[in-house]
Amino acid sequence: MRRALVVAGLALAACGPVPSTSSAGAVVDFADALPANAPSRFEFGAEASEARIALWDVDVKPDGEGLPLGSGTVAEGERIFQMHCIACHGPTGTEGPNDQLVGSEPWGEWPGSVTVGGYWPYATTLYDYITRAMPQLTPGILTADQKYAVIAFILNRNGIVPEDAVMNAETLPAVSMPARDRFVVDDRQGGAQVR
Repeated sequence: MRRALVVAGLALAACGPVPSTSSAGAVVDFADALPANAPSRFEFGAEASEARIALWDVDVKPDGEGLPLGSGTVAEGERIFQMHCIACHGPTGTEGPNDQLVGSEPWGEWPGSVTVGGYWPYATTLYDYITRAMPQLTPGILTADQKYAVIAFILNRNGIVPEDAVMNAETLPAVSMPARDRFVVDDRQGGAQVR
């Protein structure tokens, strides 16, 4: 087998282009690298209009900046969780096979449990993460209302918000997460500082 691979490699090398007479480290001007009839600009893609940028500007900050309009309840969130999340996180968010979402055990040794109730310092991170990556096989399909609802359900399952909680752009940033004080603000100022 090895002999056949060596022979195939030599055969492919023999089919390569004739070596150039220029030095190997020579810098080629961009204009010289293109055929004479090549356009100066290829005219593909589209301008990054404000509307196009807005489609990708989905980040949500810890204080809630970036959260859209909408709202959702725990009961609505349970239905959405059963439809879109159960396959990866189990019926209650504790079973898996993927990451466990429910649990409040504080993490101590690495790698610890990084559940929503035991690790995440900001509730708004749930909205940001779900928007970007969930459901895993079809990210981006949930509406703002559905995201708020499933977040209400997850927070309720973690004992962080009551059964009648309604999540929206005002209430979500106001949620006090159990792990918020476990994180230290990184206030280093450049350089190789260790904290």
